[in-house]
Amino acid sequence: MTEMTDGVLHTLFRSEQGGHEQVVLCQDRATGLKAVIAIHSTALGPALGGTRFHAYASDEEAVRDALNLSRGMSYKNALAGLDLGGGKAVIIGDPSVIKTEELLLAYGRFVESLGGRYVTACDVGTYVADMDVVARETRWATGRSPENGGAGDSSVLTAFGVFQGMRASAQHLWGDPTLRGRKVGVAGVGKVGRHLVEHLLEDGAEVVITDVREESVREILDKHPGGKVSAVADTEALIRTEGLDIYAPCALGGALNDASVPVLTASVVCGAANNQLAHPGVEKDLADRGILYAPDYVVNAGGVIQVADELHGFDFDRCKAKASKIFDTTLAIFARAKEDGIPPAAAADRIAEQRMADALAARAAARKA
Repeated sequence: MTEMTDGVLHTLFRSEQGGHEQVVLCQDRATGLKAVIAIHSTALGPALGGTRFHAYASDEEAVRDALNLSRGMSYKNALAGLDLGGGKAVIIGDPSVIKTEELLLAYGRFVESLGGRYVTACDVGTYVADMDVVARETRWATGRSPENGGAGDSSVLTAFGVFQGMRASAQHLWGDPTLRGRKVGVAGVGKVGRHLVEHLLEDGAEVVITDVREESVREILDKHPGGKVSAVADTEALIRTEGLDIYAPCALGGALNDASVPVLTASVVCGAANNQLAHPGVEKDLADRGILYAPDYVVNAGGVIQVADELHGFDFDRCKAKASKIFDTTLAIFARAKEDGIPPAAAADRIAEQRMADALAARAAARKA
């Protein structure tokens, strides 16, 4: 326990990755709930981020995941133009084994106890139905079903936002914000990827797909006969596809690594997956190869824009209008990267950090006035 605590304290108080405002350890013995709620920043407003339900190898791993994910949400929400900070929660355990209504209600009470400093939503291992249960104990739960006043599945606007990021990438690299005539490889055609394929086809792109689930691939091929969509066996084959213009990782994180970047044929990487860079040096490797990288947490922000709108009474058209601005934000990041001579991922971080710093400065000035 001492080793875990020392590691966490180092991250919180002495590491460059720290700076979190609050970390709450939650336990309810009656239901078996063990959870961590990490609030990284409330500079822009209440901290919004999903709840991940996962069987971590250790408690320390769970805490570190909450810390890393909450920090990422601060940046994502800042660049999405939301007046919301960054937070994240993890529930420790196998959801297929320990998830119960009583456990989710207990978790909801912990969220409520924070008085609105943290707003939760779905993440890996939690779903719309789960948020409906959590919301019975707290008003600070989003990602609920339409029947319960929520926005439902956020994959539609996540895909739309990624498409806007692709359009911006095309504008920056080729001078025209269209994918017509371009070959786009989509790795993962689940909830988000299948919607992305539709946008690409409507815009006139040729699409190459792959997925570990053969039925997902077959469904798309059957829906679009005629050659505009083709499939390859796996991601290894996809990244080596001849003539590929854009690679869209839409499945697991870590898709861009020391093995994949050297053989990637695409000129652009723009996809929905979180944490695409396997380690901090990968963005430089991409830049050195002349591959344009649209930062994942920028282009996949359509989902968080959607769930955030529930706080004001959900309106799909209003959300879509906000998600369309991902096009402008992505272009601004590319321009900043060129101006500062840094990779786009670093430029995105700088813009997000400046917005948060400006908010804190304005708050301090208001207190003095």
